Amino acid sequence: QVQLVESGGGLVQPGGSLRLSCTISGSIHGFTSMAWYRQAPGKQRDYVGVIDTNGGTHFADAVQGRFTISRDTVKNTMYLQMNNLNPDDTGIYYCNIAFTSDLYWGQGTQVTVSS
Repeated sequence: QVQLVESGGGLVQPGGSLRLSCTISGSIHGFTSMAWYRQAPGKQRDYVGVIDTNGGTHFADAVQGRFTISRDTVKNTMYLQMNNLNPDDTGIYYCNIAFTSDLYWGQGTQVTVSS
């Protein structure tokens, strides 16, 4: 069974940075991609960015140039580096891992950007 645990969320001032971690347990053999999503209060869950098996990344327009995604294959951990944060980045951040026929999600970590 694959399980994902996000960490690293918290309260940060506008213009600040945070790094989120997504630690994955279980076999990830055959996965196709890993991604980050976020959900602001009262809104739907939105796509943030994705990393593929070759390390290639893609981001939503709202975070392009400010966020990066990386993976540590030894630790089975994916990271979301978030820079120049603004209040619109507030929300619960979720990671997922996709396989051909399965998709697993973590429980989320809260990020609050406020002065």
